[in-house]
Amino acid sequence: MSDALHALGLAELARRIRARQVSPVELARALLERIEALDPQVDAFITVTADLALAQARRAETEIAAGGWRGPMHGMPFALKDIFETAGILTSGHSRICIDHVPARDGFAVAKLQAAGGVLLGKLATHEFAHGGPSFDLPWPPARNPWNLAHITGGSSSGPGAAVAAGFVPAALGSDTGGSIRTPSALCGLAGLKPTYGLVSRAGVLPNSWSFDHCGPMARSVEDCAIVLQAIAGHDPADPGSAAPALPDYVAALGNGEDLHGVRIGVARHLWEEDIDTPAELVRATDAALDVLRGLGATIETVRMHPAQVYHDVKTVISLSELFSIYRDALVSRPGDFGADFLGRGGLAGALFQASDYMLAQRVRRGLLEAAVPLYERFDVLVTPGAGPAPRLDAHRTVSFWEKPSLFSPFSVFGNPALIVCCGFAANGLPMGLQIGGRPFDEAMVLRVGHAYEQATGWRARRPVLVPGAVQPPVVPAPAAPLGEQVTPAVRASAAALAGQAGLALDDGQFEQLLRAAPHAFAMIRRIREPLARAAEPANTFRFDPCTLPGESR
Repeated sequence: MSDALHALGLAELARRIRARQVSPVELARALLERIEALDPQVDAFITVTADLALAQARRAETEIAAGGWRGPMHGMPFALKDIFETAGILTSGHSRICIDHVPARDGFAVAKLQAAGGVLLGKLATHEFAHGGPSFDLPWPPARNPWNLAHITGGSSSGPGAAVAAGFVPAALGSDTGGSIRTPSALCGLAGLKPTYGLVSRAGVLPNSWSFDHCGPMARSVEDCAIVLQAIAGHDPADPGSAAPALPDYVAALGNGEDLHGVRIGVARHLWEEDIDTPAELVRATDAALDVLRGLGATIETVRMHPAQVYHDVKTVISLSELFSIYRDALVSRPGDFGADFLGRGGLAGALFQASDYMLAQRVRRGLLEAAVPLYERFDVLVTPGAGPAPRLDAHRTVSFWEKPSLFSPFSVFGNPALIVCCGFAANGLPMGLQIGGRPFDEAMVLRVGHAYEQATGWRARRPVLVPGAVQPPVVPAPAAPLGEQVTPAVRASAAALAGQAGLALDDGQFEQLLRAAPHAFAMIRRIREPLARAAEPANTFRFDPCTLPGESR
C-alpha cells in the first residue's frame, strides 16, 4: 500500500482517508520515506518537517476516527514554497539574506491549510526571493525536474513543481508574479492556478512585487487545485490587496467534465505565432488542445490583444521597481550575499527605473486593464500555450529574462485567474502546458474548462520514474557571454550614475551584471513612453464605489 500512495492525487487520497481506507499517519510516513530516498536527486526540499508532520497526522487520524472530519484537506500532506512564513520554522527565500529567518507565526494561507487539517511535510526550494533563476551559488542547490534531472523545473516555484511531480506531496503552495506558478506547472506536467489578485492573501509571504504577487495551488489535477483553493481563499484584513468576493464551491463547479457547450473561448494567436518565438512542439500541442475543447462543445474564436511586448514591458518596469524598493537596503549593504542570477535578472536593474517610469508603467497598465473588459464580455476564457518543454539546467542564461516577452505577462498584468494544465509531451519525454485565463474572480469557469480538458485527455495519468540510489547527472552552468555592443559608453555611464544615486556600491562583477540588464531596461522605458491623456490614472489608484465586474453579481 505504501508504495502506491505517492501515485494518488489529493482528491482520491481524501476520499480514502474519509472512508478510513488510508491512515493519515500511514500516508505521511510513506511520503516522508519517499522524500528521504529520492529527494537527494531532486533537491525539492530546503527543510523537511518530519516530526511536525507525524504529530499533525496523528491528530488528524484521531479527529477523523472520532467523526470530526473537516473536509478533503484533513490529514492531507502538503508543502510550501520557502517564502511562506511558518511559525518556528526557517523561511529562507532560498537566500543567504534570510538564512536565519524563523518567523513567529504562520502566514494567512498556511494558517488556513492548518485549520483545514493539513499536514505540513516541509519547505521547498524556490528561485531566490521568487525572482532569480536556477542558481548554483546559493546555500541550497536548485530543484531539478523529475522528468529529467538534467533539466530545469521552471520558476520561481521550482520546489513545488519538483515535489508534486516527484510524488513527494499531493499538493503545494506556490506564488506567481510573472508566471512563477504557471511555468513550473507546465514544465513539470502539473495543474497550477494563479488565482485572481486578492482572492488569496499575501500576508505572511516574502514579497516580490506588491502589484503582481499572487499565491496559489500546484497539484496533480485541476480537481486537486480546486480543493486547495477552497481551503485558502478568503478575505484577510492584514493584506491591503485582499478582496472579499462570495466564494463558490469550486469542486462542485467543475461539473461532469464532459460538456462545454455554450462556453466561449478566445484565442489570441498573434501572441505565440507573431509576437513570441514559441517551440513548434508546444504550438502543435496547443492546436491539438483547442481541437479537444472544440470537440467538447466550446466555441473558439480568434481575437487580437495588445502585442506581447507591451504587457511584458509594463509588468517588468513595475515589478522590478517594487522588487528593488523591497530589497534595496540589503542590496546596498551586502550585495555579495545575493546570487548572481538574482542580481542579473533584475534585482539590481530596478535601480535603473525612475519614479516617472514607474508611474507611467502604472498608467499604461490601467489602459491595458480597461482594454481587457471587452474581452471579458465577449469570452468566458482565453487560451494560449503555457510553456515547455523544459531546457537543460546548463542551458540557462540569466539574460534570457530580458530578451523576449512571456506568454504569462498578459494575465499577470490583468490580475485575472490563469490555470495551467498538461497538454502533452515533447519528443524527449518532457511535459508541456496549456494556459487558460478567465474573468476576475471567475476561477470556477477557468477550473471547469481545465477539468473538462483533463478528463478528455490522458496526459495527467503519466508520472516520472525515479530510481532510488540514482546519481544526479552533472551540470556545469554555462559561463556568461561577453558584454554585447548594446553596452555603449552612454549606457555604461547612465547605469553607473543611477546605481550611485540609488546608493549601490558594486564590485566589477556585480556592475557587469547590471550592465547586462541595462540596455534591455532602458529599451523598456523608451517603449512605454507613449502619449497619455493628462487624466489617465495609474492602476494603483483605488475605487470605493460598488462597481461590478463582468460575470460578477452582488
